[in-house]
Amino acid sequence: MCGIVGIFDPRGGRNFERAALERMNQTQFHRGPVEGDVYLEPGVGFGHRRLSIIDLAAGQQPLFNADRSVVTVFNGEIYNFRELTKELTALGYNFATKSDTETIVHAWEEWGEDCVKHLRGMFAFAIWDRNQQTFFVARDHLGIKPLHYAFLPDGTFVFGSELKSLLSFPELPRVIEPRAVEEYFAYGYVPEPRTIFKDAFKLEPGHSLTLKVGANAANVKPKRWWDVPFTPHGAMSEKEMEEELIVRLREAVESQLEAEVPLGAFLSGGVDSSAIVAMMAGLNKGPVNTCSIAFNDPAFDESTYARQVAEQYKTNHQCDTVDKDDYGLVDLLAGLYDEPYADSSAIPTYRVCELARKRVTVALSGDGGDENFAGYRRYRMAMGEQQVRSMLPLALRKPVFGFLGKAYPKADWAPRIFRAKTTFEALARDLVDGYFHGVSILVDRVRDQLFSEGFRRQLQGYRAVEVMRGHAANAPTDDPLSITQYVDMKTYLPGDILTKVDRASMAHALEVRVPLLDHKFVEWVSGLPSSCKLRNGEGKHVFKKALQPYLSDDILYRKKMGFSIPLASWLRGPLREAMKAAVLNPMLVDTGIFNPNYLQRMVDEHLAGTKDHSTALWAVLMFEAFLRKNGADGASSIHGGGTQQLIATAA
Repeated sequence: MCGIVGIFDPRGGRNFERAALERMNQTQFHRGPVEGDVYLEPGVGFGHRRLSIIDLAAGQQPLFNADRSVVTVFNGEIYNFRELTKELTALGYNFATKSDTETIVHAWEEWGEDCVKHLRGMFAFAIWDRNQQTFFVARDHLGIKPLHYAFLPDGTFVFGSELKSLLSFPELPRVIEPRAVEEYFAYGYVPEPRTIFKDAFKLEPGHSLTLKVGANAANVKPKRWWDVPFTPHGAMSEKEMEEELIVRLREAVESQLEAEVPLGAFLSGGVDSSAIVAMMAGLNKGPVNTCSIAFNDPAFDESTYARQVAEQYKTNHQCDTVDKDDYGLVDLLAGLYDEPYADSSAIPTYRVCELARKRVTVALSGDGGDENFAGYRRYRMAMGEQQVRSMLPLALRKPVFGFLGKAYPKADWAPRIFRAKTTFEALARDLVDGYFHGVSILVDRVRDQLFSEGFRRQLQGYRAVEVMRGHAANAPTDDPLSITQYVDMKTYLPGDILTKVDRASMAHALEVRVPLLDHKFVEWVSGLPSSCKLRNGEGKHVFKKALQPYLSDDILYRKKMGFSIPLASWLRGPLREAMKAAVLNPMLVDTGIFNPNYLQRMVDEHLAGTKDHSTALWAVLMFEAFLRKNGADGASSIHGGGTQQLIATAA
C-alpha cells in the first residue's frame, strides 16, 4: 500500500523541478513511511511513498521495464499477480522482481489500455510509455483506492492518491465548486468525479484516462473499462446459491491473505466482518488477529457481539473504547480528507485503524456486504415506498403524497417508518428521486433554509439528485432494488465508505483489504435475484442463510446497528461549546454560502432538545474545519474585496 503522485506535460518536453515533485510526494508521507523516491525525465515525473507488503526487498517504485521505456507508480495490491506472472512469462517477459507492481508494467506492454481488464485487486496506478508517448492512469473496479487529478492553468496534468498532493501546487486555484457544496450537504461527501474545488477531480471507479503527447488534452475524457453487470444467473436453487456463495467468499478471502507482514481483521460483531473472520479462521494456520471499538453508550456498542465471534473462532482479540471527548480528531480528520466529509463514523474508523496498526500491517474488513446483499435499512424503505407508488399513477402520486408531506410535521426523533413527512415526500417522487430524498443527510427543504439566497441563485437550479439520476440512467438493469444498489456502488460506496477506510487506514500506515468487494465476487452476487437479497423486510437473506453453519443467529439476525457514534448527545454534552464555536464562526457567513439565521436556529433548537439537528450541525462543523484546515482562496474576504473569489461564479 502506498501513495503515488505524478506530473505530465501533454505538450511534451517541459523540464519540471524536482523540488515540486518531492513536495507533492512528501504531502503523502503517511501513506508510505517506509521509503520514497521520485523519477524525472523531460515532460514526466513520478513520485512514490511505500508501505512494504509483498517483496519487501525489491518492490521499490517507480518501477521500469527492461529497457526503461515504460515506468509505473502503483498504489494497492494485485491479488492475481502470480497467475499473471506465469502468463506473461510464457509470453516472453522476464521478471526482475517478485512484486505485483512489475506485472502491471508487463501487462501494459502486452495489452496496452486493456491491461486493467486482466487485473484482480485494488489499485490506482499511472504509466508513462516513452515509445508510445502515452501517459495512462487507472483506478480499480469499485474505487477501493483513490486517484485525484487536475490540469494546472498552463495545461500541465498532475495526479495523486490524495487531494492534498495537488494542492501543493500554488497555481492550482482553490476556488470552491458550488455544485460540490450542494452535493456535500445532500450526501455528506462530494461524489465522484467532483472534488470540492472547481479545477480538481476524482477519477471514477472502473475508469482510466489516456493522454498522448501533442494531443489536445482539453478534449480527453475518462473512459469506463468495467461496470457492475447485474446479469441474471441461470436457474439455481437457493441451496445451490448458498453453497456457491460460500465457495466464492472463501476464495475471495484466500486470495487476499498473502503478505510478508502481520495480517489481521476488523471485527465489529456484524454479519459482514464476522463472515470474513469465519473464513479466515478456516484458512489460517494460527489464530486470527482481530480488533474492535466499543462505546460507553449501549445503544451504539457492539463489542459484546464482537467478543462472541472472537471466542467462537479463538482469535487474538483486542478492543478499545472511543472517548466521548475525541473532539480533537475533527481538525485531524479535516486534514486527512482535504475536503468536507460528514460521516461521523470517521472517528471510530480512525480509532479502530489505530488499534489494528499496533499489531498488524494488513487488516481485512467487511465493507461492501451491505451494497452487495441489500443490507441497509434504506433498501427496505425504498422498496416499501416503491410498492406503495405502484398502486397510484404518477399524476396522482405527486398531488396526494405531496399534500400529505406538507401537512405533516417532521418528527426527527421518530424511527424512519413513523416519520410521515419524510415518507410522504419520498412517495411523491419516482424511485430515484425518492431514494435520494430518503438517503440525503439534509433534504432539499433543509438545504434551501441552510443556504443563503445569493448562494441558491449561484446554483442556478442545480440539485444534487442529478448525480443519482445520471447513474440510474446508466444502470444495466430495470430491477428497482438493483438500481438502488447500483447507484450506491457509484456514490455512497466509493465516496463515503471506501474514502473513510482509505484515509483512516493510511493515516496509520495500515493496509485494509475488502474481500466482499473482490470484483469477481461482486459480479457473481449482482446476478442473484433481488428476492434472494431482500426478503420479507430482511436484507442479506441468502448471505445469512449461507452463513448459518458458521455464525449464530445472535450475530446473523440481530438488529443492524451500524458503525456510528452517539452524535446528538455528544453535541449537547461534551462537544457543546466546540460545536457552537464552529457552527457560529463568522468565517462561515463570510463565505456567502450560509444563512446565518438558520445556523443560529439549528444550534438553539438542538441544544434546547426541541429538535435533533445533529446531522446538519456535524456537516456544517466539518465544513468549517475544512475551511480552517485547507483554506479556500479568499475564504475570509469574499465580501471584502479579496483578489480571488472563494466560490466559482457559475454552476
